[in-house]
Amino acid sequence: MELFYSHDIAGITARLDAEESGHCVRVLRHRVGDEISVIDGLGSLFKCRLAVADPKGAEAEILERVPGFGAVPYRLTMAVCPTKNIDRFEWFAEKATEFGVDAIIPLVGDHSERKVLKSERLRRILLSATKQSLKARIPALGELVSVREFLKSHSGLKLVCCCFEPEGGRKTITEAIRAAAPGTPVTVLIGPEGDFSDDEVALAMESGWIPVSLGASRLRTETAALAAVAAVYFACTDNEDSTI
Repeated sequence: MELFYSHDIAGITARLDAEESGHCVRVLRHRVGDEISVIDGLGSLFKCRLAVADPKGAEAEILERVPGFGAVPYRLTMAVCPTKNIDRFEWFAEKATEFGVDAIIPLVGDHSERKVLKSERLRRILLSATKQSLKARIPALGELVSVREFLKSHSGLKLVCCCFEPEGGRKTITEAIRAAAPGTPVTVLIGPEGDFSDDEVALAMESGWIPVSLGASRLRTETAALAAVAAVYFACTDNEDSTI
């Protein structure tokens, strides 16, 4: 199944930009009358018939709208410190999108080595992964924000993956999710290479973040982040009683 993306959908018409039009008409050789599937990036898929086969500006007539196409039964925000090697963070963003994530928030922590990010390139990666994994909602990409500011402002089920061992130990992500109220949005915080600073950990605990474990292995930042996404995915899709 091929998916095309349009940010210009109005009435019964979906217009493709130059890049999507070229892929549709020039590369895949779609012609007027062909049925194509278009997503709006907000959660809906539109079954369409190609009306204008212009490789620089294709247009399609909308036949049917399918809301919630490819949606997952939870709401997940991943707040992650980008890695020094940006390829690793981009890999995480791509794979997290394939599993299902609502938002990715890049953070700058006390131990962060990367403090700049090319958002436009990341957005292209998120779009490509959304289409590849047959979803209609493109994850939101936040602006870089400090760990300290983010800790103070977020709500819902707030989970922090870190190396410290608090008194009383740590829950797994599955245990934390199953203990939460149905419908609670989940946010998972992942630190940079070198983990969070002691001050950041103290602030997280004061702000109500729950420390969780990803197991005994020492994981890279991007591996830990993807493991957390997978843990939420399986906790919410394997458990028929979970409605988070």
